[in-house]
Amino acid sequence: MTQRIGFIGLGIMGQAMAANILKKGHALTVYNRTPDKAAGLCEAGAAVAATPAELADSSDVVILMLTGQEAVDAVMHGDAGLLAGDCRGKTVINMSTVPSGCSKDWATQLAEHGITLIDAPVSGSRIPAEQGALVILAGGPEDAIRAQEPLLLCMGKKVIYCGESGSGSSMKLAINLLLGIMMEGMAEAVHLAERSGLEVETLLDAVASGPLACTLFQLKENMFKTNTYPPQFPFRHMAKDMQFVVAAAEENDARLPLGTELAGLFSPDADIVLMDQDFAAVKTLLETS
Repeated sequence: MTQRIGFIGLGIMGQAMAANILKKGHALTVYNRTPDKAAGLCEAGAAVAATPAELADSSDVVILMLTGQEAVDAVMHGDAGLLAGDCRGKTVINMSTVPSGCSKDWATQLAEHGITLIDAPVSGSRIPAEQGALVILAGGPEDAIRAQEPLLLCMGKKVIYCGESGSGSSMKLAINLLLGIMMEGMAEAVHLAERSGLEVETLLDAVASGPLACTLFQLKENMFKTNTYPPQFPFRHMAKDMQFVVAAAEENDARLPLGTELAGLFSPDADIVLMDQDFAAVKTLLETS
């Protein structure tokens, strides 16, 4: 069964995710603060809403893929936001990466308006998003998540039920902590190999040929070979997420020595040029420090 889907947030990930929903035959309405980002989807058959409230009026399910807490709050509560539209009895799926506490608070707030909230951030970057191969980390009412699983599988290869509201957001932070550790570790290995007189290609071949081989490193191979970092997962997003990780550790009395160090490398105060590169560009910090 197809549903009328509203999709808000057409960045690197959102564009691809919305396109996959459209390809599966759902009626799609999109909204983005910068309207020109909706042009390609409009040409493919999506409708474009002028405001989040207008999008809510024409949708059965609303998906959010935004940069963080402030953006989600603005879309929900701002002038002509979702709550100004017809949302009662509908489902909002927030796929943005935010702290668990935000997801819990929003679930309570939206329930007061008769709205079900699912927090469902994703594991994966631009290429898996384009391929519809994301892993979706879902928290909230299990029956609501199972009801929306066919829709979620338009964008991903697997839906993992993580638990009650906020648990999807908690899982996302744990996953991104590991992601950051793995990428910074790979950057250090490449940096050491280069300084030791080894060819980067040889190091990458050694990694890919043994038990350390993984899709993440394969996606970044050409970046390390060319020392260029076109964004699949921008550095600025990892910097934001690592601050959430450190805050979650403090809140839950978790000891994260590597995570704390990473939050200093993946910093919101990093050079503005670095911010829009892929997070694998953390290697450049090793070369200049």
